[in-house]
Amino acid sequence: MSGEDASSFGADSGSSGRAAIPYDYSSNTSKHDRSTNHNKPPMFNGDPEMFSWWKTKMYSHIIGMDEELWDILEEGVGNLRLDEEGVALDRKAHTAEQKKLYKKHHMIRGILVAPLPHKEYLKISDKSTAKAMFTFIVFKL
Repeated sequence: MSGEDASSFGADSGSSGRAAIPYDYSSNTSKHDRSTNHNKPPMFNGDPEMFSWWKTKMYSHIIGMDEELWDILEEGVGNLRLDEEGVALDRKAHTAEQKKLYKKHHMIRGILVAPLPHKEYLKISDKSTAKAMFTFIVFKL
């Protein structure tokens, strides 16, 4: 927006008497902001020296999405009965609250798996819950 265009936005001609303030939307985001995807979890390359940094970034990423997801990592899924692949044995009998928990459980499992290289994923693929996966990642990787 040029300065000439901005000056043409003087006082509003409406009855409110308010002045219209021009805004240059093209300066709203930097190149860095446009190239960052905040929905993707931080990647882990398997380097043990980078693990602490990655774990801190994952914590911030998960809490930023939904703090209940972190609670599922710490506390587990309560009385949900899951098979070895994390699938509910009695999903159709769940209450609304259990369905919400089950859905969030799978959201957090996906978040944990997405940034891992296949080699690291194979180490946790036999874990049925997000809590078990996370515990293994934190203490074994």
